[in-house]
Amino acid sequence: MPVEVQVLAYAALLQYAQFLLMAVPLNIQLGVEYTSGPRDEAQEARGIPGRLKRAMDNHFEGLILFTIAVAVVVLGEAGSALTAKAAWTYLAARILYVPAYASGIPLLRSAIWFVGFAATFVMLLAAVL
Repeated sequence: MPVEVQVLAYAALLQYAQFLLMAVPLNIQLGVEYTSGPRDEAQEARGIPGRLKRAMDNHFEGLILFTIAVAVVVLGEAGSALTAKAAWTYLAARILYVPAYASGIPLLRSAIWFVGFAATFVMLLAAVL
């Protein structure tokens, strides 16, 4: 299995972990009756549960681009040491992003996000150039 695909699998597992990490405090804050209901009237999670939810949503967004990058690298047979390092960098950044976001550290969170975003961009560039 190409390294980039392996890292993609780990990134998907991270998404599951983020969901589980977010679900318990969110259900406690908003109540199981609301979260298991139709949610006709929106309620916003606040504090750490809200930040964990937004971090998870942000990973969904980043995961889309990362998945495209992995597909381009693997299907284009453009895997290299650079694309493998960029994939691992993306994953490390996404792992670090969760506690940075949950703790409410804005500049650090943004810097970590940018590292993951740039790593994905590097993968795409390396594949097409």
